[in-house]
Amino acid sequence: MTGEELRKAGTALSDDVARARRALAADATLGVVAVHGDATLTGAGRGVKPLLAWLADGTRLDGFAAADRVVGKGAALLYAKLGAAAVWAETMSEAGVAALQAQGIEAGCGELVPRILNRDRSDMCPIERAVAAIDDPDEAEPAIRTAVARLMAAKG
Repeated sequence: MTGEELRKAGTALSDDVARARRALAADATLGVVAVHGDATLTGAGRGVKPLLAWLADGTRLDGFAAADRVVGKGAALLYAKLGAAAVWAETMSEAGVAALQAQGIEAGCGELVPRILNRDRSDMCPIERAVAAIDDPDEAEPAIRTAVARLMAAKG
């Protein structure tokens, strides 16, 4: 799919995606919003932290549509493990789209990019690097947790 096709798909996705997108846009402190009917889950924080917290808590997103700020392959594989039905992101990488679609998850985005960059935009995101050769959501989670732990340790 081209970026334009994904943008159109993102606007045509379910009412749940539209509600999740509106909620995300309305609150800059949120990193992710997931909606399924009357149920709404929110996650604060940057990156994959809200998704990892949901996994640690045993939260499932079966049937949920999620709206996120940035989705690369790492986040896409975590959404697959959580059971999301659809994911829309303000920015999504080509690998993120491919991973979602390979897992049967609807994907849409505002901006499609070749890859997700690190925070200073000097290189590939370390989470993306950690899952570059991984396609299995069950294998992705420990690789992502290890990458996050390394990043936290480097910050001191």
